[in-house]
Amino acid sequence: MHEKEFTPELYVVGAGPGDPELITVKALKVIQRTPVILYDNLANKELLDFARTDCELIYVGKHPYGDYTAQETIHEIIRDKAFQKGMVVRLKGGDPFIFGRGFEEVLFARQVGIATFYIPGITSMQASGFSDIPLTHRAISEGIWVLTGTKKDGGLSSDLRLAMNSNATVVIYMGMKKVHEIAETYILEGRGDTPAAIIQHATHFKEKSGSGLVKDLPAIAERNQLTHPSIIIIGGVVALKNAH
Repeated sequence: MHEKEFTPELYVVGAGPGDPELITVKALKVIQRTPVILYDNLANKELLDFARTDCELIYVGKHPYGDYTAQETIHEIIRDKAFQKGMVVRLKGGDPFIFGRGFEEVLFARQVGIATFYIPGITSMQASGFSDIPLTHRAISEGIWVLTGTKKDGGLSSDLRLAMNSNATVVIYMGMKKVHEIAETYILEGRGDTPAAIIQHATHFKEKSGSGLVKDLPAIAERNQLTHPSIIIIGGVVALKNAH
């Protein structure tokens, strides 16, 4: 008899924003049974304690503006480990499909014959509620614009001007190197007095934040010693954190 051939599997899993208890039950069950976990810099390392004792744990993190594991290298590890051990969990901070390059890994895996599965995670902007900032609120915000602060070419998203002229909350990921440019863009549009907040390490024990007006974003960041990883939230909903 021939041994039954297995189909290698990749699970792209969201680890949530920082608090390990915010991971989904589905994600936790997958972590508990996989033989390999590839985890990044933003995934809480406490989640690895739930892995099998024989699970192979491989760090493939990317520090913003610093050392990183090349995406091509991650792809190679996914392919090699999936065919060797049958199953790989790619554990990514927040949600893998929101500025996380998770779908790039899904597409690569499919191209080489690996079955793929996606398990969403709570993304960091949703954690703003822990700071008393709802992303929407009746009569204040009619929607949400979610932007990257730094595009692939290094520039600020051109959608920011469109977003700021809407009645929506603006959420900017990976924007800390652009706080001066973001503030200046709002000032030039006559919207410098829009409430704004920066939240770093949302829901994590290291969390810190600051708020004020968007024209003062650089000062808010400096005063509160805020760097990356952070989200920037701009809009009337930020002012609700001080409501009574």
